[in-house]
Amino acid sequence: MTENNYPNLQGPVCPLPLQPGGQIVIGHGSGGGMTRDLIVNVFQKYLGNAILNAGNDSALLNGELVAPPGYQLVVSTDAHVVFPLFFPGGDIGRLSVCGTVNDVAMLGAQPKYLTASFILEEGFAIDELEKVLASMRDACAEADVRIIAADTKVTERGKADKLFITTTGIGWAPAGRKIRGDQAQPGDAVLISGALGIHGIAVLQARGNLGFQSDVQSDTAPLNHLTQALCAAFPDVHVMRDPTRGGLATTLVEIAQQSSVTIQLDEPEIPIDASVRAACDLLGLDPLYLANEGKVIVILPEEHAEDALSFLRAQKYGEKARRIGRVIARSSGQLLLRTALGTTRVLDMLAGEMLPRIC
Repeated sequence: MTENNYPNLQGPVCPLPLQPGGQIVIGHGSGGGMTRDLIVNVFQKYLGNAILNAGNDSALLNGELVAPPGYQLVVSTDAHVVFPLFFPGGDIGRLSVCGTVNDVAMLGAQPKYLTASFILEEGFAIDELEKVLASMRDACAEADVRIIAADTKVTERGKADKLFITTTGIGWAPAGRKIRGDQAQPGDAVLISGALGIHGIAVLQARGNLGFQSDVQSDTAPLNHLTQALCAAFPDVHVMRDPTRGGLATTLVEIAQQSSVTIQLDEPEIPIDASVRAACDLLGLDPLYLANEGKVIVILPEEHAEDALSFLRAQKYGEKARRIGRVIARSSGQLLLRTALGTTRVLDMLAGEMLPRIC
């Protein structure tokens, strides 16, 4: 007790500053008044909508909010731990929205709703949190999705690294649409929507690992409008996949194994910007294994390949689309690279972790 007989609320009795100022404190995760203040004054400021602002522990979807007749629900979830939180061309907020939107879109679905979970470290600056939330708001607007449920938790200082975000996406696709990793067929063409490895190099640049200045900006972007337009124009698309962690090579090995086919890439046709190639040469990295956050692999019948390529090039985020290979045979699942020298080598999945915490 103090001399005036009032308890000292600082220290072991209540290790919370009464006026926390501009940082996250443990009390923000208490579920009480400080949590409520954080939700209302920070989170709802950027992400608020009628469903989220209702303040329930879950969202009730009915009427026009559910999949219409003849459609099936598509759900995906993704955790985001990228370091640093802010990098050229994006941040963890934009990444958390775009990453999950794109995963839903890759099945030919239209993403509609997201849920989001935020793990905050004690001491994380609230102004930085607001920047992340503003970025999420803008990405949601671009993708035309809404966050309808969210949660926050706070860890002690040193038990996390500022901010982790997990998002779950909900969308719907026509019931008869079969765009999956196991649908690649011999004779199909393989397209990519743009240059590779950009996100990985942008994050390395933000970490100060390049050793030189670069103008590379992350390609983090929502691809759902592009994929929806593509599926409407070319209903025979067999596979769509975004080559994120593990890059183009790992993603195509996965598809080859799922579909039991051999895919052959033509190295000279694979689009890699000069700045990315220079960084890879300096650091000893293979751009085929670098992460991307705004590209889509499209596999479809050969007879539609050229028209689909022209279509992609006319879309936002598809301007640099290229045809990079083909599905050549049935097999146990193999990826081949025909090099610029005319030789052929086998590409495997990425072994280990080349760039940890890239997304």
